[in-house]
Amino acid sequence: MQGIADWFAGIWQQFEFNIIQGDRYTMLLDGLGTTATVALGAAVIGVVLGSLVALMRLSRIRVLKAAANVYADVIRGTPVAVQLLIMWFIVLVNTPVSKTGAAILAFGLNSAAYVSEIVRGGILSIDKGQTEAGRSLGLSSSATMMLIVIPQALKNVFPSLLNEFITLLKETSVVGFIGLMDLTKAGDYIRSRTFSAFFPLLTVAAIYLVLVLGLSRIFARIERRLRQSDNY
Repeated sequence: MQGIADWFAGIWQQFEFNIIQGDRYTMLLDGLGTTATVALGAAVIGVVLGSLVALMRLSRIRVLKAAANVYADVIRGTPVAVQLLIMWFIVLVNTPVSKTGAAILAFGLNSAAYVSEIVRGGILSIDKGQTEAGRSLGLSSSATMMLIVIPQALKNVFPSLLNEFITLLKETSVVGFIGLMDLTKAGDYIRSRTFSAFFPLLTVAAIYLVLVLGLSRIFARIERRLRQSDNY
């Protein structure tokens, strides 16, 4: 028993040294705030722009369809870390945009390409009879799409959009490449100061795990309620 007690005492001592002393935990909290800000901001851009790109990919106008397809192919065919570096060091190099703003924009543009595929699939899954019903009521093609098809499509793909947000949350861990102090960068900074990788990095991993599991539980409940509402 004494050996176990000594082991736990040693673990606590290391945790206190790496996380508590010097208020290093505040760096993790600040980093978590940055991670959440980037993820939420990028998610908003991703959903709005992704829905627009999805409509362009379904458009009968060849120029719009081609431009949207090229955008989706380029974004999905290149690493998000490279896109982040291009955004900060090339696209926004001479602008007043902050690192946080650059990260939100880069991840938002990246997420939009994947959201466009999700939304496009949702729109195509809607029965054509819905469109015909809208047209029979005197609605134009655009009005039918906006008022009838898209609301149903978004409801169908809502679970997939929630999963995309979880993926986006984890992908933001590379924002340290442009010097932004997010959760991962904060853990690495603590490691460089304490010369101990175990607790700083495992603490970061644990925080991400709690976030993902918590969001997964919440999103699962939302999905169940959506399925229940479809039964009424």
